[in-house]
Amino acid sequence: MSWKKSEVLMDTIKHYSKFPPTGVSLRQMVQFGERPSTGTLFRASQFLSEELPIRLAHRVQELGDLPDGLNDMPSIKRVQDWYAQSFEEITQIPRPSLTQEVKERLLKPARGSDGKSSKVLSETTANPSIPKGKYKSQVNSNRDENGHDRKGGQAKRYYAATDDGQEWPPELGDFNTRFAQTLERIKRRHDSVVTTVAQGILEYKRKRQRMQIDTNIQAFLDRFYMSRIGIRMLIGQHIALTDQRTHSDLNYVGIICTKTNVHDLAQEAIENARFVCEDHYGLFDAPKVQLVCNPDIHFMYVPGHLSHMLFETLKNSLRAVVETHGQEKEDFPVTKVIVAEGKEDITIKVSDEGGGIPRSAIPLVWTYMYTTVDQTPNLDPDFNKSDFKAPMAGFGYGLPISRLYARYFGGDLKLISMEGYGTDVYLHLNRLSSSSEPLQ
Repeated sequence: MSWKKSEVLMDTIKHYSKFPPTGVSLRQMVQFGERPSTGTLFRASQFLSEELPIRLAHRVQELGDLPDGLNDMPSIKRVQDWYAQSFEEITQIPRPSLTQEVKERLLKPARGSDGKSSKVLSETTANPSIPKGKYKSQVNSNRDENGHDRKGGQAKRYYAATDDGQEWPPELGDFNTRFAQTLERIKRRHDSVVTTVAQGILEYKRKRQRMQIDTNIQAFLDRFYMSRIGIRMLIGQHIALTDQRTHSDLNYVGIICTKTNVHDLAQEAIENARFVCEDHYGLFDAPKVQLVCNPDIHFMYVPGHLSHMLFETLKNSLRAVVETHGQEKEDFPVTKVIVAEGKEDITIKVSDEGGGIPRSAIPLVWTYMYTTVDQTPNLDPDFNKSDFKAPMAGFGYGLPISRLYARYFGGDLKLISMEGYGTDVYLHLNRLSSSSEPLQ
């Protein structure tokens, strides 16, 4: 039986969409440690059960308000229904009935080994890569219908330590488990959102007979995909934290690796990109890639994000090299990946001799659905169910979404090209991980 949204649900979503989301930093996410207590996890579940509906509601509203008939495209309507259904599932999870004593324990800050209240690193700095309001939804408002200021999101806290050494009632553990199971179901439902929205844009372009999308739709896609990264980050982190209570890895807090090894991830991305290149062009040996990196560079990051950015960037470089020099060439120029460690950033430069990009086309590189491939492959929403696997090229999504991943935690992705020679892509990864998500 297919799911259908009701009028009551849409009214509730409209109400939630008037509240601002609360930004979270990588440092806050990593404070949970190797094995968070049941109480700490319950407080995080409470935060997410309020925060995720707000974020989902913003997306439902914005998908419904898209201009020029884009909101009527079948694929866009399908994605809107997914977000509305996920909103309904989260808001309808039954809450446990807690005694006053348990409520007081949950609100009491945990004590450190010295007997003092443990310090909560809840402060976040402004994200250095994002101009204020760039990824802010237009429906967002800090005032209610009467013009009064609402409580800001800062009153809510994602991480709140509640480990007082005593046992927690089983109701808390049951809720944590049910909540994590709901999040897993939601995460699976949204796996193919990127390809389905891309399908919706294709439907729109065909119907309107347009080659490129306008700046309003580009800005919407930036906001939408940045928000999606944030929602999936919070969901993935919470599922992993819940799993971590039974089996944990010393270097991981949820999906965040406290000692991400840049050399190993770069080497893996190189091998994957070369494999895809060989498979796509039928080459015996893809263009070589030289990695210049200290094998001991470690920092706190989400390995899945870094792998995605490196793979997409390298894939673009190898394609440019093969198509510029010809598939028959036996000895391709070497693409270089150079990693430098600074006090603020770890910077990765991918330097190729793939002929470069004309200066007039460089702004288009950051436009969704722009591609230099002659024919865009057909998009099937169930094509791969993942952001992290893709064909060699053709959707025009690799670089724009990689830049969003970089900017999410205060980094950036920049491109400098020499037409007639090659392109250098600079991936900046922010080491000062207290940068907030780009919400405010």
